[in-house]
Amino acid sequence: MPVASPSQQGVDARGVLALLDALQEHPHVDPHSLVVVRHGHVVARGWWAPYAPDQPHLLYSLSKSFTATALGLAVADGTLSLDARLVDALPELAASATSDRARSLTLRHLVGMGSGHLAETWDRAQAADPDEPLRGFLGIEPEREPGTVFAYNQPCTYAVGAAVQRARGETLLGQLGPRLFEPLGVAGTERFGWQQHPRGRDLGFTGLHATTDAVAALGVLLLQRGRWGERQLLPTAWVDEASRAHLPTPHEPEVDWQQGYGFQLWRQRHGFRGDGAYGQFMLVLPEHDAVVAITSDTPDMQAVLDAVWTHLLPALGDDGSGGADADEELAQRLAGLALPPAAGAPEPSDGPTWDGLLLTPSEVLRPGDAALEDVRVERRDGAWWLRVQESAAPEGGQAVATGQQVGAGWRFEVPVVPGEHRLVEAPVPDELGGGAVPLAVSGGWVRAVGGSESLRVEVRFLQTPHRLVVTGESASASVRARWVTPPLRAGSLAELRSPALARQV
Repeated sequence: MPVASPSQQGVDARGVLALLDALQEHPHVDPHSLVVVRHGHVVARGWWAPYAPDQPHLLYSLSKSFTATALGLAVADGTLSLDARLVDALPELAASATSDRARSLTLRHLVGMGSGHLAETWDRAQAADPDEPLRGFLGIEPEREPGTVFAYNQPCTYAVGAAVQRARGETLLGQLGPRLFEPLGVAGTERFGWQQHPRGRDLGFTGLHATTDAVAALGVLLLQRGRWGERQLLPTAWVDEASRAHLPTPHEPEVDWQQGYGFQLWRQRHGFRGDGAYGQFMLVLPEHDAVVAITSDTPDMQAVLDAVWTHLLPALGDDGSGGADADEELAQRLAGLALPPAAGAPEPSDGPTWDGLLLTPSEVLRPGDAALEDVRVERRDGAWWLRVQESAAPEGGQAVATGQQVGAGWRFEVPVVPGEHRLVEAPVPDELGGGAVPLAVSGGWVRAVGGSESLRVEVRFLQTPHRLVVTGESASASVRARWVTPPLRAGSLAELRSPALARQV
């Protein structure tokens, strides 16, 4: 996409600056990136270090909007019909549909979250058939007629993704590369990845790792009703249908989730959007001819939207009243965005006590803790290191799970570096996928008011929203590893990266 100064496209840069301030100052928002597009031009683009533009980011449920786009492409070329029944698109599953309502489910019902169920069914579907959750899903009787009631229900999107992948004979990501990302000029797609289950089937409802630029580009394509330059990549009628409300959502807890639901897109007080857990956003604002893409880590997603409505929307008045001075101030601010590293002292007060100390967690872990076996503190070559050992199942036993995280025995090392974000490529053994996990590490020794000293290190998994805070106490030789926001899909720490970085084993 072409680049322009905010004032050239009628944007008051002071509004973007105010939005940056609001995101950074909110106590529960950890911003990672922001891209603002106006009149087809990028007017603001920045990443908070240690996050970077070429690093794909786990999008969680924003993945759904890409899955719906793949369906739109399949409908456009006649490969699929919105009115096709799921049991016809995947006939081997027909026997699992135990009711007329389940047998009547169409792709139109599913892509609009109108399966007739009144609540999420993913856990029940997976428990019924772990190897093929769609069998479990089709065996769950919808409480209402399909197409009459909304429920945010992961198997709906999972089913759409499975149907599209079956019809075209390749994964969702394999389809979107040449049919979406390449025409949009999105770079770095070789690092994009999509979590799968079973192997070979992209999840669809979550798991896509892509860049903020890719999110912004899809938003602009939808804003332009499927047109990109001289090409109509998606039919205008599809975009219009996908972005309107098909079912009301009055019972959702937040106001911008109460405006209705389209095809894997939420209506909002201003335009429509795709979004994902912990603050991944693609905001499409037709009334302002603008798109906003955001990645972040926050439990308060409404706060991010409120900040956009409060600070950015008034700046889209087409007069560019901030002028060149505000443009320059914004450019400098975007170039210097950075998150504060964890503080601390580079050395403990009693080095010999800490050197070689093995820290172990409590036998009863609290919700939100990671599944660690132990952490060893070592001083080597003039620097302090943590050797982190993830829990693993005993021989022939079950995987170790705490909350949403299942240990697989990965061992990795991180430095103790206060006052900076140290980038680390933590290697992964071949039996756990190979490759490496991109991390940013900061922290050191901190002293409490009472005088006791502890070690506190923050580990950012750079291709996800997530941060792990590791805290150790020498007196008790104890450690706690706590997620600021816990990963939503069980898996080893080694899986907290784009699947493209793992070698297939």
